[in-house]
Amino acid sequence: QVQLVESGGGLVQAGGSLGLSCAASGRTFSGYDMGWFRQAPGQEREFVAGIKWSGGRIDYADSVKGRFTISKDSAKNTVHLQMNSLKAEDTAVYYCAAKLVYLNRYDFWGQGTQVTVSS
Repeated sequence: QVQLVESGGGLVQAGGSLGLSCAASGRTFSGYDMGWFRQAPGQEREFVAGIKWSGGRIDYADSVKGRFTISKDSAKNTVHLQMNSLKAEDTAVYYCAAKLVYLNRYDFWGQGTQVTVSS
Protein backbone atom coordinates (compact mmCIF):
# COMPACT_ATOMS: atom_id res chain seq x y z
CA GLN A 1 0.00 0.00 0.00
CA VAL A 2 1.40 3.37 -1.04
CA GLN A 3 1.70 5.88 1.77
CA LEU A 4 2.52 9.55 1.28
CA VAL A 5 3.14 11.76 4.29
CA GLU A 6 3.66 15.49 3.88
CA SER A 7 5.47 17.75 6.30
CA GLY A 8 6.82 21.26 6.44
CA GLY A 9 3.74 23.43 6.14
CA GLY A 10 3.19 26.49 8.26
CA LEU A 11 2.76 30.24 8.37
CA VAL A 12 5.10 32.54 6.49
CA GLN A 13 5.09 36.17 5.48
CA ALA A 14 4.70 37.19 1.87
CA GLY A 15 8.04 37.13 0.13
CA GLY A 16 9.31 34.39 2.39
CA SER A 17 10.22 30.78 1.75
CA LEU A 18 8.99 27.42 2.90
CA GLY A 19 9.95 23.84 2.10
CA LEU A 20 7.60 20.89 1.96
CA SER A 21 8.58 17.23 2.08
CA CYS A 22 6.72 14.09 1.11
CA ALA A 23 7.88 10.78 2.52
CA ALA A 24 6.81 7.97 0.19
CA SER A 25 6.63 4.32 1.18
CA GLY A 26 4.97 1.07 0.25
CA ARG A 27 6.63 0.21 -3.01
CA THR A 28 9.40 1.03 -5.45
CA PHE A 29 8.59 4.32 -7.13
CA SER A 30 10.81 4.08 -10.19
CA GLY A 31 7.77 3.73 -12.43
CA TYR A 32 5.88 6.61 -10.90
CA ASP A 33 5.33 10.30 -11.35
CA MET A 34 5.22 12.33 -8.16
CA GLY A 35 3.28 15.54 -7.89
CA TRP A 36 2.36 18.39 -5.63
CA PHE A 37 -1.14 19.80 -5.74
CA ARG A 38 -2.88 22.49 -3.70
CA GLN A 39 -6.41 23.43 -2.78
CA ALA A 40 -7.44 26.83 -1.48
CA PRO A 41 -10.73 27.35 0.36
CA GLY A 42 -13.64 27.32 -2.06
CA GLN A 43 -11.45 26.36 -4.99
CA GLU A 44 -10.70 23.15 -6.84
CA ARG A 45 -7.52 21.24 -6.29
CA GLU A 46 -4.86 22.35 -8.77
CA PHE A 47 -1.59 20.97 -10.03
CA VAL A 48 1.52 22.73 -8.73
CA ALA A 49 4.53 20.67 -9.80
CA GLY A 50 5.43 17.16 -10.92
CA ILE A 51 8.53 15.07 -11.33
CA LYS A 52 9.24 11.70 -12.89
CA TRP A 53 10.79 9.49 -10.23
CA SER A 54 13.18 7.89 -12.72
CA GLY A 55 14.42 11.32 -13.71
CA GLY A 56 14.18 13.76 -16.59
CA ARG A 57 10.78 15.36 -16.76
CA ILE A 58 9.73 18.15 -14.41
CA ASP A 59 6.59 20.25 -14.82
CA TYR A 60 5.32 23.37 -13.08
CA ALA A 61 2.10 25.31 -13.09
CA ASP A 62 2.58 28.71 -14.71
CA SER A 63 1.65 30.40 -11.43
CA VAL A 64 4.68 28.96 -9.62
CA LYS A 65 7.34 28.84 -12.33
CA GLY A 66 10.51 30.54 -11.23
CA ARG A 67 9.45 30.49 -7.58
CA PHE A 68 8.92 26.82 -6.72
CA THR A 69 11.33 23.93 -7.19
CA ILE A 70 10.43 20.25 -7.03
CA SER A 71 13.11 17.67 -6.34
CA LYS A 72 13.49 14.14 -5.07
CA ASP A 73 15.85 12.18 -2.89
CA SER A 74 15.75 8.61 -4.14
CA ALA A 75 17.84 7.31 -1.24
CA LYS A 76 15.29 8.63 1.25
CA ASN A 77 12.20 8.07 -0.93
CA THR A 78 11.31 11.72 -0.43
CA VAL A 79 9.99 14.43 -2.71
CA HIS A 80 10.52 18.09 -1.85
CA LEU A 81 8.88 21.30 -2.86
CA GLN A 82 10.91 24.43 -2.19
CA MET A 83 8.70 27.50 -2.31
CA ASN A 84 10.30 30.94 -2.58
CA SER A 85 8.88 34.43 -3.03
CA LEU A 86 5.62 33.25 -1.55
CA LYS A 87 2.46 35.23 -2.19
CA ALA A 88 -0.83 35.40 -0.33
CA GLU A 89 -2.45 33.52 -3.20
CA ASP A 90 -0.18 30.54 -2.51
CA THR A 91 -2.18 29.93 0.68
CA ALA A 92 -3.70 26.47 0.44
CA VAL A 93 -3.54 22.91 1.65
CA TYR A 94 -0.72 21.24 -0.26
CA TYR A 95 -0.95 17.58 -1.18
CA CYS A 96 1.64 15.10 -2.34
CA ALA A 97 0.45 12.60 -4.94
CA ALA A 98 1.72 9.66 -6.95
CA LYS A 99 0.69 7.84 -10.12
CA LEU A 100 2.05 5.28 -12.49
CA VAL A 101 3.73 7.05 -15.40
CA TYR A 102 1.35 5.61 -18.02
CA LEU A 103 -1.79 6.80 -16.20
CA ASN A 104 -3.38 10.24 -16.51
CA ARG A 105 -4.78 10.34 -12.99
CA TYR A 106 -2.99 10.54 -9.68
CA ASP A 107 -4.16 7.59 -7.60
CA PHE A 108 -2.38 8.03 -4.31
CA TRP A 109 -2.61 11.08 -2.07
CA GLY A 110 -1.18 12.30 1.19
CA GLN A 111 -3.25 13.88 3.92
CA GLY A 112 -2.17 17.41 3.06
CA THR A 113 -0.29 20.15 4.87
CA GLN A 114 -1.46 23.72 5.37
CA VAL A 115 0.56 26.60 3.96
CA THR A 116 -0.54 30.08 4.96
CA VAL A 117 1.09 33.17 3.52
CA SER A 118 0.31 36.40 5.33
CA SER A 119 0.32 39.62 3.36
